[in-house]
Parts: sequence; C-alpha cells; structure tokens
Amino acid sequence: MCADTPRNRVPRFDPLPEDEWDEVLQAVAATTGPLNVFTTLARHPELFRAWIGFGSMLLLKGTLGARDRELAILRTAHLRSCDYEWDHHRGLGRDAGLTEAEIAALRLDLDGHDWGDDDHMVLAAADELHASGTLSDATWTELATRFGERELIELVMLIGHYHMVAFTLNALRVQNEEGH
Repeated sequence: MCADTPRNRVPRFDPLPEDEWDEVLQAVAATTGPLNVFTTLARHPELFRAWIGFGSMLLLKGTLGARDRELAILRTAHLRSCDYEWDHHRGLGRDAGLTEAEIAALRLDLDGHDWGDDDHMVLAAADELHASGTLSDATWTELATRFGERELIELVMLIGHYHMVAFTLNALRVQNEEGH
C-alpha cells in the first residue's frame, strides 16, 4: 500500500490470477513468490518482460554494494510515501547489513541520525534527486570520490527507477500481500 491510500482502499487492478500467468511471471513467482507488484504489472505482459529484466539487473546484478542499493531504495520509498516498496525492502536492507535503528532513521531528516560519510552521500543523492530531479556539482563531486563511472550512472538510474516503481505502486494502489 502506498501514498495517501488508506489500507482499506481497493487496488485499481486485481493481481493476475495464477491460471493466467505466462512463463515469465511463473519463473519470477517461482523465485520471489507471487508478489502483488509482479502479478499486477504482468497484466501488461510486454511491458512487464522489459521492466523485470531492468529491475532484476539493478537489484541482483548491479555494481553498487547491497547496503548502498538498499539505502537508496528505502530512502526513495520513504520520500515517495510508498509503503509497499518500503515493506518489501526492509528485509533486503537488513540482509544488506542495515540495523533496525538505521532503517527507522531513513524516515528522518538526514541530520536526525549519525550517518557515516559513505551512507550520507548516498542518502543525500537520493534526497537531492527527489527534490530537484538532478544532482548539484558539489554532490556529484562528492559521489565521484567514492564511485566510478558505472556506479554513478547506476546510482542515479536506481533512484529514478524506484521513483517510477513507487509512482506505479501508488497510482495502481498495489496492496501488500497477506501477512506482509
């Protein structure tokens, strides 16, 4: 469930019933379980196939470390008020080494927690991209002290991608699965 959508609001599309899944959705669900994000977006099979490849690359095969990736995703989920994205990435954040205190602090102003320099620069980039749609020269220069060309491109695309996912989840009112 996402932005300003009370938990009792009805999704705009029901998840695709299992008897209508194609081979791509079957393979995804075999790996992740039948998550509503996938079973909803698979209602547009061509778009789903293209998106799942891109999203999987960012999530599973990217050049960014798991901690940086999950900091950026969770901060974006918070900034976009997307509970679905937040709830699903909390566990991935813990798997990437984030503590519960750090995860909770992602909902605060950046100065509300004593972030290390590496974490702070990733979070500042997420905040700046959210606020202005770009990165200042100062932020870019700071990021470039730590990340190479591919990681810089990937970080910006990762944050942008999870903004898009949050917009989609919010607008379609995709609900969390039972027990999530």
